[in-house]
Amino acid sequence: MAIVRKLNKISLEKDSRHTEVEATYSIIEDSDERYIQIDTYGSKNRQIEGKKSQSLRLSQEAIDQLLDIIKTNKF
Repeated sequence: MAIVRKLNKISLEKDSRHTEVEATYSIIEDSDERYIQIDTYGSKNRQIEGKKSQSLRLSQEAIDQLLDIIKTNKF
């Protein structure tokens, strides 16, 4: 699991095709901080379908930055 506090922009040299997976989110309260945790689960082609693959916790700073990125790029 990872806690993300800052997002850094890069340009991808090559775009790769991604498969669709299920995802869930949770609101985590840890002492004096709150996070959004996003969990992704194995695709239908994985050995153990539905197994949790990745977890990211976004801090308030990262959430604010992501909201700004979304607004600026008009998603």
